[in-house]
Amino acid sequence: MNPKTPLESVYFISIPENFEFSNAALKIDRTIPLPVQKKDTDAPGNFNMNELTPEQILAGILTVLAYDHHNEHLDYYRSIIKQARPGIEKELTEAAILKTKNEDWDLAEELFLTLKGLLPDDPAVTLNTALFLDQRAESYRRSGLHDDADAYDNDAAEYYKEAMDAEPPLADAFFNAGFFYLKQHDFSEAKGCFETYLALTCDIDDKELGENGIYKKERAQEIIDNITNDNMDDQAFRNAYKLISSGQEEKGLEEIKKFLQANQKVWNAWFLLGWGMRRLCRWDQAQQAFLQALSCGGDKNADTYNELAICLMELGNLDEAKKTLLKAFTISPEDTKIISNLGYLAEKQGNKEEAQKYFTAVLEFDPNDIIAASELAKLEASN
Repeated sequence: MNPKTPLESVYFISIPENFEFSNAALKIDRTIPLPVQKKDTDAPGNFNMNELTPEQILAGILTVLAYDHHNEHLDYYRSIIKQARPGIEKELTEAAILKTKNEDWDLAEELFLTLKGLLPDDPAVTLNTALFLDQRAESYRRSGLHDDADAYDNDAAEYYKEAMDAEPPLADAFFNAGFFYLKQHDFSEAKGCFETYLALTCDIDDKELGENGIYKKERAQEIIDNITNDNMDDQAFRNAYKLISSGQEEKGLEEIKKFLQANQKVWNAWFLLGWGMRRLCRWDQAQQAFLQALSCGGDKNADTYNELAICLMELGNLDEAKKTLLKAFTISPEDTKIISNLGYLAEKQGNKEEAQKYFTAVLEFDPNDIIAASELAKLEASN
């Protein structure tokens, strides 16, 4: 039987007098029990001290660092792992980044938790963990796992806050947190993050910043200007998004209409109005709002076309819906929401073979997409 938690795979033992690490200079305090990773072949209560290996102790320490943050001997365990494996920080970081790129989320999370346990006060580790959680949330949201996505977004927010509280300040924490808040439509927080980033980097010359640093400063200023010019840090706009996204659409629509009275050319506001209307199945009103969003500058945003296409499908205008979805696809060809909607549209048009191709394509991008998997199973069962 597999252990219920990672810590259940660890023994705590007193090191025998005759046991030595391969690193002779390593100082062992034999009064403190050391965690030991069980072998897969160990039967319950059948631990053989004579077969103990240094690797089991190091693995046990890494597990404790990742999952037992209140252990009274953490500092001692950190000192052992750093002495025994001087390059462990780099190894763990590279492995965590690789697993994140491969979307091996569980193992990547374990690696980031281990790094956090090993280097609890390192703001770079905290920021990298926030970025990982942010990416995991995005992936889950693409897969239709909205509750899981919200949970990881909440965790990411906590890590971003911790990274921004570091002393001395870490400029990149504010830059990356700014984009996180942009995705949350919390434009006031995003603006504040980008303003702080600029303040922290204002005295650094371009040569020291390098090409990437110069780009970041320009991008931060551009976003600040856009938020300011469109008044998107307005309280009514913030309230509207929070209300609509939490299922209080009617109250949210009141807020966004209030905002639009004074800001009629802000495409994001029209998009938000359309989104709220669409969630209430007011297809015609939502369609008009999305068309207004396109005319006010939202024509470079794939989500605007995607949302409009949903309304067109529900209103029975399938040909126009397809044209609109293809525009969205041109802007964002790897967006699985758009590809899924092309699949739904093909179904509505009676083209099961084409629908299967689209849903198959979604699963090639994201094997965990439960909606595409379900639709594909239905189509295959009906053949």
